[in-house]
Formats: sequence, C-alpha cells, structure tokens
Amino acid sequence: MKNTIKVLRAEHDLTQADLAEKVAVSRQTINAIEKGKFDPSLPLAFKISRLFNKSIEEIFTAEE
Repeated sequence: MKNTIKVLRAEHDLTQADLAEKVAVSRQTINAIEKGKFDPSLPLAFKISRLFNKSIEEIFTAEE
C-alpha cells in the first residue's frame, strides 16, 4: 500500500519517533509503513488520519 506519511510528517515537522509516540507504536513500525513493508491496522490508520486531519483515503492508496 502506498502512503504519504513521510510527506505529512515533514509538513508537520515530526520525526518518525515523534509520530510513533503520538500513535502509540514503535519508530520501526512507522518506518516499515512509510517504506510500504507493513500495512497498518485499521485502528492505526484511523489514528494517523485523525492526527493529520486527513481521510484514510487521502493518506493510503492501494497499489494496483
């Protein structure tokens, strides 16, 4: 799954560790999501979308 988390983090001046703390996961989890190696659970996707005030669809898109 593709995502725009890295861009959103930069826009909000957050490190991977900062974001991880805000959504209660490890920095490694954020890194894996950004690289497309791990798809977040639905509850985690909602936490991330609420944090950035975006819809899940604005952040995550399925690879075709």
